[in-house]
Amino acid sequence: MSMEFPWGHNKRYNDYSSYIKQTFGERVQKLSVNAGFTCPNRDGTKGVGGCAFCNNSTFNPAYCGPEKTITEQLEQGISFFQPKYKTMQYLAYFQAYSNTYGETQELLKLYKEALDHPLVKGLVLGTRPDCISDDLLEHLAEWQKEYYIAIELGAESTLESTLVDINRGHTYAETVETTKRIVAHNIPVGIHLILGLPGELKEDMLLHATEISKLPINFLKLHQLQIVKGSAFAKQFKNNPESFNLYSAENYIELVVDFIERLNPEIVLERFISQAPHELLIAPRWGLKNFEFVAKVEKRLKERDTWQGKLFGKPSE
Repeated sequence: MSMEFPWGHNKRYNDYSSYIKQTFGERVQKLSVNAGFTCPNRDGTKGVGGCAFCNNSTFNPAYCGPEKTITEQLEQGISFFQPKYKTMQYLAYFQAYSNTYGETQELLKLYKEALDHPLVKGLVLGTRPDCISDDLLEHLAEWQKEYYIAIELGAESTLESTLVDINRGHTYAETVETTKRIVAHNIPVGIHLILGLPGELKEDMLLHATEISKLPINFLKLHQLQIVKGSAFAKQFKNNPESFNLYSAENYIELVVDFIERLNPEIVLERFISQAPHELLIAPRWGLKNFEFVAKVEKRLKERDTWQGKLFGKPSE
């Protein structure tokens, strides 16, 4: 007998593809675009080196290059999916660096170029918690009446000490405050977290689930720590590999299951892992595609007879 969970289906976690179907009533695909943004942790406003884990080319599909216009990037992305899914609609995903970092009118011009494409139903803006003005939020709230608009914030950790150690350049307190500002404008908001950052114990990571569950967020993306070429961590890993606790796929699956047991069941889980391009990834190399990893998580949830939120709100041992 299959049971139905609070999110209205029998998957053991509140998954993103079901959320998209419920929201749009059809298949909608995110298409990454690179609008040539930088971020305050690279241009000297807050720092120049960027975050310790970051080489931003790890986030972008091959068709995304700022030398192409947004329309050209969208066309190229659509041509990849269209032969298979004739009627599919798309969300333009502004992904690389901080996509709300700039002068409001300039930002709106770039977003509008994406929204003017006939197959684009909305925008997803990836950014940092310290890069969103109220002025921009007011404009996006207006657009939200006509289009789907969502914002994803790179929080990475809920521990202030970790954010300092990884040279993040913002605090978790700013993540909390910005999340609340976005929600006050009725714009869906997601958070990104990296599991396995140096210095964080398993208890710390499970505490992230408890802390994140207090926020009024709509979705969450989990990423395993990856060491990528061109990042500060790559250098550190070469000189001092024992300062990292890189998970095997099996151990990370257990961590993810433990994590989602504690997660508020109302939060949509968008992903469990990220995949840096093979040529940039130093470690860990699991050799698993995203769908294979998801299948293993689902299998483990079933084996342990657990689900998202099973331990939510219960005192930790």
